[in-house]
Amino acid sequence: MSEDTTIIKEVEINGKITDAEIRVIDENGQQLGIMSAVEANRIADEKNLDLVKISPTTNPPVCKIMDYGKFRFDAAKKEKDARKNQKVTELKEIWLSMTIDVHDLETKAKQSRKFIANGDKVRVSIRMKGRQQARPEIGVEVMNKFFTLVEDVAVIDKKPLTEGRNIFMILAPIKK
Repeated sequence: MSEDTTIIKEVEINGKITDAEIRVIDENGQQLGIMSAVEANRIADEKNLDLVKISPTTNPPVCKIMDYGKFRFDAAKKEKDARKNQKVTELKEIWLSMTIDVHDLETKAKQSRKFIANGDKVRVSIRMKGRQQARPEIGVEVMNKFFTLVEDVAVIDKKPLTEGRNIFMILAPIKK
């Protein structure tokens, strides 16, 4: 199956339309009224176009006379453009330690600024070792210092959270 059929795979055309009465719209967007599917197919054949069921849920169903090949091509092109313009946000991770020095913290903040500038979220993590587990508030303090270095470009998506031996915080880009 080709990828252009993903949008319009359940559309009925021409002889596959089995409804007794349908509302018909011509290729220019003008309503031709309610008529039988056989009569609508005859009109479409005279114009060398296809009869396509646009809205199957309405009563009576709405069908349009159009070039089905062009319709499929335009729909596939629209879907491809939508996929191309879509930005997938990733979750990048930065590891800190509870005893990190100021310059190292600034370097990590600079790297996370790059991630945030690309539109990605950043997960800041600290692993507590040994006796550090007794004082998780020091880790939260380091997280807060880190956030003050990037607060002009990021907001806290998830506040610092202690989970076992680790402390996590998620930063997201500021919405413009």
